[in-house]
Amino acid sequence: MTSVLVVCAEAAAAAMLVADLDGVGIHVLGAVDRRNVVRDTVRHAPDLLVWSEAVPDEPMFEALAALASTAPLPVVVFTADADADKMSRALAAGVHAWVVDGYAPQRVRPLLHLAQARFRHEQQLRTALEDVSHRFEERKLVDRAKGILMRATQVSEEEAFRLLRTLSMRDNRRVGQVSRQVIDAARYAEAINRAGQLRMLSQRLVKLHALLAAEVDTAGSRALMAASVSRVEANLDVLSRSLPAATFGDLLDEVQRLWAELKPSLGRPAQVAPLAPLDELAGRLLKGAERLTTVLESASQLHSLHIVNICGRQRMLSQRLAKQALLARLLEGAQADAAQAGLRETVQQFEQSLAWLQAAPLTTSDIRQLLEAASLSWRSFSSGLQQAHRADGRLALAAASEDLLELFDRLTERYERSIDLLTR
Repeated sequence: MTSVLVVCAEAAAAAMLVADLDGVGIHVLGAVDRRNVVRDTVRHAPDLLVWSEAVPDEPMFEALAALASTAPLPVVVFTADADADKMSRALAAGVHAWVVDGYAPQRVRPLLHLAQARFRHEQQLRTALEDVSHRFEERKLVDRAKGILMRATQVSEEEAFRLLRTLSMRDNRRVGQVSRQVIDAARYAEAINRAGQLRMLSQRLVKLHALLAAEVDTAGSRALMAASVSRVEANLDVLSRSLPAATFGDLLDEVQRLWAELKPSLGRPAQVAPLAPLDELAGRLLKGAERLTTVLESASQLHSLHIVNICGRQRMLSQRLAKQALLARLLEGAQADAAQAGLRETVQQFEQSLAWLQAAPLTTSDIRQLLEAASLSWRSFSSGLQQAHRADGRLALAAASEDLLELFDRLTERYERSIDLLTR
């Protein structure tokens, strides 16, 4: 039997309505107070709701709207109110039959059947609309993923779509799901790369300041200093616009605060004495950028992105090494000793990470060639680390550190755009 729940403020009218419904074979689960209609509808789970209200008011429409969003079902309203505006409100609130000036018992079943038919029709339309919306959203995801693959691998649109379909069949997932993975991987890979650049730039800026203090290639160092400052701010701008504030805002705000502390010191005359406090400020920025990069990698839940983090970190280590070699020669006493000790530790870190990258399975012929070039550049760079006591040695060290940085910049970009990384 069809089951209904009755809502009626007047006891006599409610009893009559229940009797009429029962008389035509409708199972009445009970009569409830309209203040508890949502709770009682969820509890009793009727096939329909029959509401008798002589003059519908705002609380009634609010209750019906809440019911439609919480536990939608066919709703029939018996009322004495023929106001057209209220009929429109009723339709918007989820009413399927609005019956004015009473009913005849023989019409009750057809009215309920009409309400059920309208409800089913609405559900079918809603399902169809959701399906169309889902397909449209999936189409947008596919188009975005194709664009990413086309830029990453320089393939045609047709080839990019063929790759998505191949991955879809391989992983037994919809093309839209594979496309979302590609988009997420690309978004996090770029964010990790940019946050990693902030780590590198914190050390490069101190290195350049040390070169200026030592009067080594002052014109070139000043140009690189200005470019580095612009690069920090460009990366912060992109990250602030692309990262969700609710998830990463606190970490990014901290990095921006640390940058605001460091930046004024970079505009002051380059001298040896302020190098140690400048390095301390840069170290705090490095730690903030490291936290952001680590959290981004963890949040991505993509193990393949670890290689972007490690490769990007090599850029920072190349600049830290050059900085430490310079500080060990320019500073005195305990500060010089600390820089020399840090230099030895950073060399170990660089060589360990380089060996890890060389053994990593995520590689292409292009990446292998760049790794070989980086290894050769590293051997040349590391042999020159001890020449920072000579003016020409400092110049050579500065140039070698920039060469090594450029190679790992290119490598990090290759990993960021790697098909294996984007589709694993």
